[in-house]
Amino acid sequence: MRLFECGSLVPGCEWHTRASDNAEVVRRAVEHMRTAHGETTIRENMVENIKQRIVDENTADAA
Repeated sequence: MRLFECGSLVPGCEWHTRASDNAEVVRRAVEHMRTAHGETTIRENMVENIKQRIVDENTADAA
């Protein structure tokens, strides 16, 4: 499973999501940015920042 923790991008946010592939994680994260953080325009650099912070859940647990 792939894991994204919003707090790695937005300090203090405890929201996270996991899915079997990066595309679904990014889709969910973008929706979260819109609804929870009021982002009306999601720029390519925001998507890239999300992608850079997606980790393999098993690797994250081992750290």
